[in-house]
Amino acid sequence: MARTLRIATRKSQLALWQAYYVRDRLRAAHPDLELEIVELVSEGDRTLDIPLAKVGGKGLFLKELEQSILRGDSDIAVHSMKDVTVTLPDGLVIDTICPREDPRDAFVSNRHASLADMPAGSVVGSCSLRRGCQVRAAFPHLEVRDLRGNVNTRLGRLDNGDYDALVLAASGLIRLGFHDRIRDSIDTDVMLPAVGQGAVGIECRAEDDETRKLLRPLADPEATLRVRAERAANEALGGGCHVPLAAFSEIDGNAMRVRGLVGEPDGSRILRAEASGDTTDAEDLGRRVADSLLDQGAGEILAGVYDNAVT
Repeated sequence: MARTLRIATRKSQLALWQAYYVRDRLRAAHPDLELEIVELVSEGDRTLDIPLAKVGGKGLFLKELEQSILRGDSDIAVHSMKDVTVTLPDGLVIDTICPREDPRDAFVSNRHASLADMPAGSVVGSCSLRRGCQVRAAFPHLEVRDLRGNVNTRLGRLDNGDYDALVLAASGLIRLGFHDRIRDSIDTDVMLPAVGQGAVGIECRAEDDETRKLLRPLADPEATLRVRAERAANEALGGGCHVPLAAFSEIDGNAMRVRGLVGEPDGSRILRAEASGDTTDAEDLGRRVADSLLDQGAGEILAGVYDNAVT
C-alpha cells in the first residue's frame, strides 16, 4: 500500500500556492506517493488587525502547523522562510529549501514609478518594520503606514486609494500572478531583503528519516546555502520576532557575500555590515555580519523594539 504524505499549510492564497508547489514537486519526484493537503488557520491569520510586532511576530504563522507535525496529524509543513523563527521546536528540522524566487522587495503603485518618484507626503503601506525603517531613512519625505492582510487585501486597499503605494515581497506577487503590478523591483542597495525572503522551506520531524529522504530531490543547494547564511546572521543577532532587521546573501561561483542591516523603526539610525568569503563558510559569514552589527549597537536597537512590542 502506497504511503500518504500529509502536507500542513495555512489557508492563505500564497501559503496554498506554496503547498501545492511542493505537492507537485513531490509528485514529479515520487509518482507512487499519495499526497494530502492539510489546511490550518494560524494565530497570525486570526489577528490581522494588530501589527505583528505587538502580537508575537513570525511565530504566529508557524505554531499550529508545527503542532500538527508533532502530534502526527501531518508529516511536513511548507513555510515561507522569511516567516520562520530562528529556533525550531525540539524534534523538528528544516533541511529542504526549494529554489528561490526573486528575493527583492517590490514597489507597487497606480500613480508612481518608484519610491524616488513619489512626492512629499505620499503614503506607503507596509506591515514590516524592516521595510519601514529603510523607507523612512532613504525617503524621509514619505509617510509609512501599517498595512496587514493577504496580498489581495493589500492590493485592494491600494486600489481604493487608501495608500499611494505598497512595498511587498516580489516573490509573493510573482507566485500569485501579479507580476504586472510590480512597478519597480527595489535594488538591494536601497531595500535590503528579509532573511530567507523568496525561499520556500519544508519542515518535518527530525526522526522521520523516510520523509527526509523523500524531500531531498526538492532541495536547491544554492538557495540552501544562502538561507543558512542569512539565518545564521539572524540567530546571532537574537532575531526571532518582527524586527527592523535584514540579512541577504549572494553567490558567485564559490564566493559568497552577506550583507546585514538593523535600523531604528523611525529610520533615524541604520546600521550596516557585510562579509565575503567562500560558500563553505556560509554560516560563519552570517555570524561575522551579526557581530559587526552588534559592535555598532544593534543589540540596543533590537532590545528597544522588543520592549515596545511587549508594552
